[in-house]
Amino acid sequence: EKPVAGKMANDIKRELEEAFDGKRKELEGAKIAKELSQEFFDVTVPGKTREIGHIHPVSQVQEEVERIFSQMGFAIMDGPEVESEYYNFEGLNIPGDHPARDMQDTFFIQDKHDKKHGKLVLRTHTSPVQVRTMEKYGAPLRVIVPGRVFRYEATDASHDTTFYQVEGLLIDKHISLAHLKGVMAEFLSRLFGKPVKVRFRPGYFPFVEPGL
Repeated sequence: EKPVAGKMANDIKRELEEAFDGKRKELEGAKIAKELSQEFFDVTVPGKTREIGHIHPVSQVQEEVERIFSQMGFAIMDGPEVESEYYNFEGLNIPGDHPARDMQDTFFIQDKHDKKHGKLVLRTHTSPVQVRTMEKYGAPLRVIVPGRVFRYEATDASHDTTFYQVEGLLIDKHISLAHLKGVMAEFLSRLFGKPVKVRFRPGYFPFVEPGL
């Protein structure tokens, strides 16, 4: 008798579920009808916008850096992350035999070349944008270049294959290291919300002279 009883139990279960669903819909419809008859509902009112996610800390810092430098009269420049060797190196006075090439292990794009400027690479710094900006706008110039860069390096606490940097370029008459120090002190004071002193000390960087 088990098959017969099982079939009967399933039929009864299905009938009960259908009855419950029907009654639920009936009650919900009656509730909505009652609310519509007693309350005014403006169907043209926009719905609530749900905020999804948060801004990444790196993006938050970049936005703050851009805001501060914009207040100080600097323009914000951007450029391609896949660059030619010319803009990434030669245009910055870094030829193939330059020691700076050894300091920046580079990702090369396989079998890809720029007809005019040679091999393509993932930019090792944001400096190519300096060359592009000077070509386009000339001088005087006051810009910063924030963005993502790439190095073929082992990852540790202070190194990664992909990281962000921001650099500035100021070209004008009678500009000295005093201006650089003043800009850095003002920028850092605004960034940290308190007075910041800046100290320069000499350092060796093969792509700049003097280096500090």
